[in-house]
Amino acid sequence: MMATRAQQRTDRAEPVRSGEQGRDFEFTSTDFTRIRELIHRSAGISLSDHKRDMAYSRLARRLRARGLDSFRHYLDLLEAENDPAEWEAFTNALTTNLTAFFREAHHFPILADFAPRRAQPVSVWCSAASTGEEPYSIAMTLIEALGETGARQATVLATDIDTQVLAKAEAGMYQFDQVKHLSPERLKRFFLKGTGAHAGLVKVRPQVRAMVRFEQLNLTDRDYQLRTQFDAIFCRNVMIYFDKPTQAQVLSRFEPLMKSGGLLFAGHSENFTYVTQAFKLRGQTVYELTRDAVGARTPTRAAASAAGGTAMSAVASGVTV
Repeated sequence: MMATRAQQRTDRAEPVRSGEQGRDFEFTSTDFTRIRELIHRSAGISLSDHKRDMAYSRLARRLRARGLDSFRHYLDLLEAENDPAEWEAFTNALTTNLTAFFREAHHFPILADFAPRRAQPVSVWCSAASTGEEPYSIAMTLIEALGETGARQATVLATDIDTQVLAKAEAGMYQFDQVKHLSPERLKRFFLKGTGAHAGLVKVRPQVRAMVRFEQLNLTDRDYQLRTQFDAIFCRNVMIYFDKPTQAQVLSRFEPLMKSGGLLFAGHSENFTYVTQAFKLRGQTVYELTRDAVGARTPTRAAASAAGGTAMSAVASGVTV
């Protein structure tokens, strides 16, 4: 998509915005409009006007990496080459990955109470896994609720559109500052403490890591298929990036992937009540499927590769605070 001459004249004439002086690249309204259209088309993300500076700073790195001198040139190449690797880099740059262990903590006791009352084995889908804190928190909750033996059969599918954060999630390695708010009991039970070159780091224990399967998945893909149905789906702080039609589309695809009476966990600022009639509000940002799921979709999607990660050594007492 090329900007018209009239648009280019308008862009050249528009005033410099606050914070734009000293930038390495010209960044016009047309450039930002194209970026918004492309990320919505490829990932369903609706970038608001106030994300303009964020889009510049993150995509300017792609221009430097490609040796380009303008956003217009970069966006032209993105569309003309249609290179999957560059589209992946474009999408990764514009996704936000704010997460933490046991974030929005009120959800996990609900899951802990819910899981033992379900037919075993329990399966949970974390649809925006980011760097792994959320799916690992789900796995830890299932171990606490079901016991070591019961949790051995439970599974957590962790997906995200961003391949870079998924690689970090698969490694399961974190700075100690990211887990220091957890109780000493959880630290000892679920983490290994790094020593030597890995001092200051922790890694999730193998029994936790074994419960979680990581996969790249775009929630707005029209044909994504998963191999199972789920007792619960965590889709937290994702829908805020989608417009209402896209939200409805995503939720409609969740329905056949949920077991009867399944729970859907939303983010603290998200409300699905006016988007779908298939889920009813059960508690604070927790929804229950209101009718039986219509059957699992056929399994086709391959699992992500097994996690690599640097080896960590455990001290006898586990992690201590």
